[in-house]
Amino acid sequence: MNRKYRMETKFLKKIVCIVLSLLLFAGTVSSKVKEKKKKTADAIAPVNYTSEDAVNYEIQTIRKMLEKEPLQALWRAKILQTESKASASAQSTIQTLYSDCEKKIVSRYKKDISKKNYISALRYFESLEAVEYSELPSLVLQKDELNERIQKNVPGLTLTQESLNTKVSDLIKGTVTVYVDKGIKVEHGVGYNDGVLGSGFFISKNGYIITNHHVISDCVDPEYEGFARLYIRLADDPETRIPAKIIGYDKSVDLALLKTEVDAPYVFNLGSSSDLDVGDKVYAIGSPLGLDRTLTSGIISSKDRDLFSAGKMFQIDAAVNSGNSGGPLIDEKGNVQAVVFAGVPLYQGLNFAIPVEYLRYELPILFAGGERVHPWMAAYGKTKKLYGMGAANVGVDVCYVMPGGHAAFGGLAAGDTITSINGERITTKDDLTNNFLKRIPETIVQVGITNAAGIQTTKLVYLGKRPKAPGLEVYNHDVIGQALIPFIGMDLVPSSTTNKKLYNIRSIIKGSAADEAGFSENDPVQILRTEISADKEYISIQIYAKKRKNGFLDIALGFQATLDSPYYF
Repeated sequence: MNRKYRMETKFLKKIVCIVLSLLLFAGTVSSKVKEKKKKTADAIAPVNYTSEDAVNYEIQTIRKMLEKEPLQALWRAKILQTESKASASAQSTIQTLYSDCEKKIVSRYKKDISKKNYISALRYFESLEAVEYSELPSLVLQKDELNERIQKNVPGLTLTQESLNTKVSDLIKGTVTVYVDKGIKVEHGVGYNDGVLGSGFFISKNGYIITNHHVISDCVDPEYEGFARLYIRLADDPETRIPAKIIGYDKSVDLALLKTEVDAPYVFNLGSSSDLDVGDKVYAIGSPLGLDRTLTSGIISSKDRDLFSAGKMFQIDAAVNSGNSGGPLIDEKGNVQAVVFAGVPLYQGLNFAIPVEYLRYELPILFAGGERVHPWMAAYGKTKKLYGMGAANVGVDVCYVMPGGHAAFGGLAAGDTITSINGERITTKDDLTNNFLKRIPETIVQVGITNAAGIQTTKLVYLGKRPKAPGLEVYNHDVIGQALIPFIGMDLVPSSTTNKKLYNIRSIIKGSAADEAGFSENDPVQILRTEISADKEYISIQIYAKKRKNGFLDIALGFQATLDSPYYF
């Protein structure tokens, strides 16, 4: 009897454990589902414009966002007005809603004009222009007038002096050492002075200075909880710390605008790096390792290095070291042609600089103050080239469009070729990058495309805020078979209904990691593992494959891809 009782008790305990485990598992799954829903909450669901219920739901959605997101409301109302096949009564409601959106945007435009917030007013104007607002000519300031007011008084955008016959000693006087004092650092029980050294240069007589964002990043990083104070030291007075403040900064382009209350001993002119070519002589001025007033020389080694999401960088062979970051790279006339970027960990022995054109695009926005956030439409692509006789760049080949993103909602699809933005011709990915550098998020643009069938058309797209890691957005919003397109250039289709890890390759992007690894169309692959790095900067991918080029021999490969690159837009 006792033995039977013990057996029944043991059996009941097992049952209880199993039930608890199932409940725990269900809670975990529910938690993961909720987390996934949270991640994709900002995704835009496609609208079935032939369904009355779907149209009515979209109308309600637009009404809700009209106050807080009026430009996105205008964009969606315009698409609804154009695409909807609803009843006459619904069409009347849509027209009234669209009119309300236009009135809201005009009201915001006028409010910004009254506050002299011309950058924001320009985005409202251009958005109204994109949706072809009929009363655009009646607005008090047109686009050219807005651009004039935006650039008025912006330091560095007007020629300050002739640099041709300037002495080198005067040029050096126009540079500063940038110092971020981070207090005391304790290691093994011993305290050390902690700080960051960089370089900078004056672009106005009243004390505006350009440097790199990474030099002053601790002063603006919301996650940094330590002590940080910003100072500059003049070339002629390296002993005195002069307080400085940060006006605007941009992590993506790695630029920052500072202000200090001194009269600049020399002001640099901003040149045009389009005048430079590979092999041209350049000079770098800065404070490598704290050695201020250092001048080095070299040549432009390359003009098209893809290092940052911002676009192309210069590679130079002028000697620069830690501390040179933020200093000017000048030509033989003394004009600034780039901003030195020193100390890229993966490129030891190689030196780089940020073209001055990027600085010109950025200055009005940096001068307006705060963090510069870039626009994006949630897509990925590369320059499209036509080979053969008369080979030429013809636009940006859209290789991938993120589900739920603004590009997808606006009607862009993989296989389209972007040829213009608001009428400005786009022939390369660099053209698209430069176009976006002049814009701020929350703007509606007209995107000229040629689709896969060769038909030319125009799509309305709302530019949102570019996330810190676009690839992470792709990973969270799409199935892995499609997400691999921007990661390693491999487009997959499922090959099994029972094993969701088995795929066949549908296509390979030329020049991608998958192409370089020798993969071909129709190769069978199995995705073994994907993992996002702790800092959310990289994704690791393990693939088991049978490559046709290797005689279908079994092989396991590992890839690591950055979650940000210049090809996301």
